[in-house]
Amino acid sequence: MSLLRSWRLCLAARTGSCPAGPLLLQSPQPWHTFHAGPWLSSSASSKELLMKLRRKTGYSFVNCKKALETCGGDLKQAESWLHKQAQKEGWSKAAKLHGRKTKEGLIGLLQEGNTSVLVEVNCETDFVSRNLKFQQLVQQVALGTLLHCQSLKDQLSTYSKGFLSSSELSELPAGPEREGALKDQLALAIGKLGENMTLKRAAWVKVPAGFYVGSYVHGAMHSPSLHNLVLGKYGALVVCETSERKANLEDLGRRLGQHVVGMAPLSVGSLDDEPGGEAETKMLSQPYLLDPSITLGQYVQPQGVSVVDFVRFECGEGDEAAEAE
Repeated sequence: MSLLRSWRLCLAARTGSCPAGPLLLQSPQPWHTFHAGPWLSSSASSKELLMKLRRKTGYSFVNCKKALETCGGDLKQAESWLHKQAQKEGWSKAAKLHGRKTKEGLIGLLQEGNTSVLVEVNCETDFVSRNLKFQQLVQQVALGTLLHCQSLKDQLSTYSKGFLSSSELSELPAGPEREGALKDQLALAIGKLGENMTLKRAAWVKVPAGFYVGSYVHGAMHSPSLHNLVLGKYGALVVCETSERKANLEDLGRRLGQHVVGMAPLSVGSLDDEPGGEAETKMLSQPYLLDPSITLGQYVQPQGVSVVDFVRFECGEGDEAAEAE
C-alpha cells in the first residue's frame, strides 16, 4: 500500500467518511470527545477565541474546542452551549451521587447594609470544602439569599428574621450574573467536583435604625476572590437594640457571637433569670464565655445595648438525629 493511500485511509477514518465503517471507538459521552471539524484551524484568531472561551468558562481545551466547532466560532453561543452541557453532566452525576452522606461543608456569612445572612452548604469531605469552586457555590447561595431578603418589601419598625429550607433555597434565582436557579449551580458544582452536595439551609435578619446585628464565624476563612463572604464551621448572628450608635458595637457584636457559638444557648431569656438549672440554656443567664465569673447579662448591661434575638449555625448539626430516626 502506497504512503499516499495510507494517509487517505487514515483521513477518511478520522472524518468518519470511511466506507468500511468508522475505525475509532465512539465515546458514550460526546461531551468529553472532540472531532476536528471545518471551523477549527491553526489561525491566530481561532486560537485567540479558544483561549478567551477557556479563560471565561474554566472548562478544558477539548470541551472549548468542541463548543466553538458546534457553534461555528460564535463565542457567546459556545459559552451557552458549554454551560448547558455541563449542567446536563452535573445533573447526571447528581442523580448518581444522591443519597451519599454530606456531613462536611461550610457556613457562609454575608452582610450588606441592614441585611445579614447565614447559609450552610454541605459536601462529603473536608477536602472538597476547602476547594475554591465549592466556596464559590457557598458564595452564590449566600448572595441568592441576600437578594431574596432584600427583595421583600416590608416596612421595618422592628427587626425581621426568616429561614429558608433546602427546597426553598434550591428554587432561588442564582443571581444577576448566573442562569437558572441555585439548584442548577449545585448541579454544576457536583459535576465539577464529583461529590454529593446539599444546600442545607439559610437564615436572614433585617434591621431598621436603632438595631445592630453582631456576627461571628469560628475558624473564619477569607478569600480575595469571595469579596466580603466569611466562611467557617460555626456561625452566629446576634440582634441587638441600641439607642445610639456606639464606636465599639462591632467588637461587642463579635464577642456576643463568640458566646452564642461557644455556649449554644436555646433562647435569649431576660436579665431577671437566675443562673443555674434550666436557666443555663438562656443566653443572658449563662456564664459569659470570655469571663465565666459573670453572666452574659452582667457583661451586656453596662454596654447600653439589649440582646433581643440570635441565630446559630453549626455545620452538620442535626444529621445524627436524622440518622437515628
